[in-house]
Order: sequence, then structure tokens, then C-alpha cells
Amino acid sequence: MQQPTLHDRRRPLTPKELAGVPWLSHLRAEETERVIAELRVSEALTGELVFRMGRPSTYWFGVIDGLLKMTTDTAQGQARTFSGLSPGGWFGEGTVLKRETYRYNVQALRPSLVAGLPVDTFHWLLDHSIGFNRFVMNQLNERLAQFIGARQADRSKSPETRVALNLAALVNPVLFPGVGDLLRITQQELAYLVGLSRQRVNEALQALSDQGMVRIEYGGLRILNPVALRSWDSE
Repeated sequence: MQQPTLHDRRRPLTPKELAGVPWLSHLRAEETERVIAELRVSEALTGELVFRMGRPSTYWFGVIDGLLKMTTDTAQGQARTFSGLSPGGWFGEGTVLKRETYRYNVQALRPSLVAGLPVDTFHWLLDHSIGFNRFVMNQLNERLAQFIGARQADRSKSPETRVALNLAALVNPVLFPGVGDLLRITQQELAYLVGLSRQRVNEALQALSDQGMVRIEYGGLRILNPVALRSWDSE
């Protein structure tokens, strides 16, 4: 028997889950009422695709809880990771704006709650809400800086630099306001995101810890100096 898809499992958000949607506070009362009626959330299982390259954009997605990764497939059939997606982060607005097909895959690294706003509702908000427009413009601006940093990390030969820049991206307070200073991530999950072995990630984290940038704690990493992480370059 075929298992229900992520779309089949969708449901309305609870009040607690709605509190984790950062852009709702930018809307007027009548806009909020319409959006809440149309927002849906599903639990993506570990390894499950939220969407795949080439599929039409039907929702604007956000992470309520958990951890996702954004990847693309190379000509050789290998997956290349662009970035991780942490709680509070909404993504794919560029694709949704242009109503294009997705140019990347998004997959759950652990069981994750993923919310979706229908594309038509997204465009309705653009037509009616100044606050929503400002939020989306800020997202796009911050996203550009994120991908510049991802490019720098991808080119770096230093494990410490790659880990530092990826951690800085995952705790970006604009793109991922639900994270705070404690990033709940395992070293194996971080290894998947940065494309290094778990051992190399552990060594890099020890180096960053020695510099007072992070503290390894039970259940995750305490980010002590995000500004220094963003500018770290050990090469």
C-alpha cells in the first residue's frame, strides 16, 4: 500500500506553530485571517523530499521545526548542497515570484515540520500587503548575501572556514529567526551540509571552540560569536 505523500498529510497549523511564522506579524488583521485559513503544515520524514528539481512551484515553504537541506544534482548524478534550512526560515520566494519550476531539491535531514502557503495566496499578499512586500524584499536581499557566503565556503579548502561560514548561515537571524543562539544540530547533520566527514567537522568545531566562537553542548551548538563566524577565514 502506498504511503500518504507530504501533501496528503497536510493540516492546519496550531496556534503554537503559527507563532513560529515570522512574517504573520507584518500583516493586517484581514490579511492574517485569510492566510491562516490557507496555511498548511506537514511532517517531513528523515530523507523525504519536500520538493524535487523540475516540479512546478505550488507553495512557498517554511521550516516550523527541524532541519532541511537545499541541493542540486550535478551532470554526474551527484548531489551538491547549497545550504541548510533552519527553523523560522522561509525559502523559494524567487521561484514562487516568477511561478517557475524548482531548480533545486529540498530534503529533510531529520523529522521536520514544513509549512506551505499556496502560490496564489503569496501573490495575493504581494498585491495587497505593504508589510509582506517589505518582508519579502528583505528576504531576497539577505538571501543574496547568504549565497555569496555559500560560494565562498564552497571554494574554501579549509574545513574550519567551511564549517564557520555554514554555521553563520544557519543562525542568520533574518532568514532563520527561530534558531536563536542554540543551533540544534548533530555533527553528522553538519557534515552532510558542508560536505566533509564527521571527523573533519569535529576537528573544525574544536578549533572554532578554542577561538571562543562556539560551544559544543548536549543537543547542539551554542553560537557565541556569530559575527566572527561570518568573517572567519583560516586560509
